[in-house]
Amino acid sequence: MIRRLAGLVAIPAVVVALVSGCGGDEDTPATEDGVVIDVVIENGTVTPDNERIEATVGETVTVRIDSDADDELHVHAVPEHSFEIHPGTQETQFSVDVPGQVAVELHDTGKTVATLLVRP
Repeated sequence: MIRRLAGLVAIPAVVVALVSGCGGDEDTPATEDGVVIDVVIENGTVTPDNERIEATVGETVTVRIDSDADDELHVHAVPEHSFEIHPGTQETQFSVDVPGQVAVELHDTGKTVATLLVRP
């Protein structure tokens, strides 16, 4: 009986992870801990390029950055967020408090990395 109960508890966690990723890009994993965006800045090229990603209000968004140049990441949300980027690998996190479309942009490069579609 205990084994069954443990299995039932684990199933909702998996379902939550799968549902939170529905409609998003397959390259952008959604986990129980939120959404992860992997960004590469190399020789003036940025990937991803305006990827559409679904998220929910209050969900943690983690941006993992591998860059060969300095830049600044801007998140045009409520609240707004700005993160300095330096050559190398780094990770930053934020959440959004108000639903809507949120641009995640690189200031110096002038590129939109992603547009978050934040739902209540």
